[in-house]
Amino acid sequence: MALEDYSCALVTGASSGIGAAVVRSLRARGLTVHAVARRRERLEVLAEETGCECHELDVRDTARVFEVIGALDADIVVNNAGLGRGFGNLHEARPEDIDTTIDTNVRAAIQVLRASLPGMLARNRGHLVNMSSVSALHPLASTVYGASKAALHLLSQNLRLELAGSRVRVTEICPGRVSTEFFDAAIDEPEKRSALKVTGITELAAGDIADAVIYALDAPWRVNVSLIELQPTEQIFGGMSLRPAN
Repeated sequence: MALEDYSCALVTGASSGIGAAVVRSLRARGLTVHAVARRRERLEVLAEETGCECHELDVRDTARVFEVIGALDADIVVNNAGLGRGFGNLHEARPEDIDTTIDTNVRAAIQVLRASLPGMLARNRGHLVNMSSVSALHPLASTVYGASKAALHLLSQNLRLELAGSRVRVTEICPGRVSTEFFDAAIDEPEKRSALKVTGITELAAGDIADAVIYALDAPWRVNVSLIELQPTEQIFGGMSLRPAN
C-alpha cells in the first residue's frame, strides 16, 4: 500500500505551515485531499491553489469532528493540528493555556483517529500519520507542550500494537525547529516570542516535513515507517546540565 493504492487523504491543521505543505504534496501526487482548519480564509486560498476540499473545523469540537471527518472515508489521515500555548515554565503557564494545548494536541488528536479508524479497518487499508515533535523524545524547556507530544508518541506506538494484523499503518513524525507560525500562535508577549523565534540557525522548512510524510506514505505495504525524527543540522539534542540549587 504505497501512495498509488490510496485515493483520499485528510490533513488537519492545514491552513498554514506543515499542514499546508502536506496538502500541496499530496495533491501533487493526485490524491483527493480534505484540508481541515479553523481559518476559512486561509483554507480557501489553499483550495484555489491546490484544488483541495476545505472544511472549516476546530478539531476540539468532537461532535463536528465525527460529523465531518467520520464521513470522509479517508485512506490517509495526517493528524497535524497542534499548538503550544503555555510554552515555557509550568508554574508560569495560565490554566486556560494548559487546557487549550492538551485539548488540541491530545484529546482532539485521539478523536480524529477514532473518527477515521472504523472506515480504514472496514476497507482493510489506511495510513495514520501523527505529527509529534522532538519534544516527545527529548527533555526540552516546555513541560506542557512536551507532555502533550509525549502522549502522542506513546499513542502512536500503542496504535501500532492495537492495529497488528490489519493493513493500517501508523507513522509518527518528530520535527525539530521548523520555520512556521508556531511561536506566533503560542506566545503573546512580543519580547519573549522574539527571543524564541530568533535562533541564528537555518531551520527546517515546512516542505522538509512534508517530504518526510510522503516518504512514509509511499513506502511499500511491507514497510511501516514507525518514527521519523528530523531536525536542523545546527540543532542538537542531548548533553548534561549541572546547576547547583539556590
